[in-house]
Formats: sequence, C-alpha cells, structure tokens
Amino acid sequence: MLTLLNNISTKYLTPQNVINQVTRFASKRASGSAKNTNTKVRPKHRGWKQHEGDKVQAGTILVLQRTLRFHPGLNVGFGRNGTLFAMVPGRVMITCEEADPNWSHTWIQRCYSNRIGSKFYKKYFNVIPDKQHQDFKLIDQI
Repeated sequence: MLTLLNNISTKYLTPQNVINQVTRFASKRASGSAKNTNTKVRPKHRGWKQHEGDKVQAGTILVLQRTLRFHPGLNVGFGRNGTLFAMVPGRVMITCEEADPNWSHTWIQRCYSNRIGSKFYKKYFNVIPDKQHQDFKLIDQI
C-alpha cells in the first residue's frame, strides 16, 4: 500500500504538475507604448496629384509643394502657396526644360538666389487642351 501511495504522490505531485495547476498564463500579449500617438499632427499629402497623360478639368490641382521643385508651363497656374493647377481642361504633359525664371518673383528669389546667372533644368507641368483652336492664317504659300 505504501508503494502505491508513493507512486500516486510522485505521479501527481511533481513540481511541473503543481506549477501547471497553480500558475495562469496570459491570454493576450502585453502591448508596449505606441510611438505615433501624437494625433495633433496631420500629414500634408504634398507632391504630384496628377501624372503624365492624366485627363484634367480646369482648376484641378496638379502639384502641392513647399519649395519650387516644379514650375508652371503651358496652361498651368501658380498659386500663392506654390500649388500648380490646370487653367484649361486637357491632358497633363511633364517636360524637363532649361529654367528661365522671372528673377523679380519672390518665390524665385527665395529658392534660386544662389543660382543667378547659372544654367539649370527643372520639371515643367503643362496642360495640352482637348479642343485645339483652328485660327491659323496662311502667311506664305510655296
């Protein structure tokens, strides 16, 4: 009988069995602090809004920018905050051209004051109108 009790007590009262019966394990993981908890700062979503070949309406925003990275080309307006927008409905065309800026403009003075007299290239946003005018005059006939 004593051997039977010894077998039962060693079988059921092992340290591992006691730990398994006494301890509780977490059902969910503990979480640390999140790094992006500042909800007061909202992203500005700057950059290209329309790409090469996109069809746009008049007034559509093409680019949002803080500094003068992109320049207005044909049928494109330049807003006070640097926004480029379409002035006529048509298709967007982006070209890389040699910059010939208006040096009296405040944005040009702020962004390119160190480049006066030098040659540099920039991206220009152009809008090609859907409806082309047909007001051509015959100047000379061969």
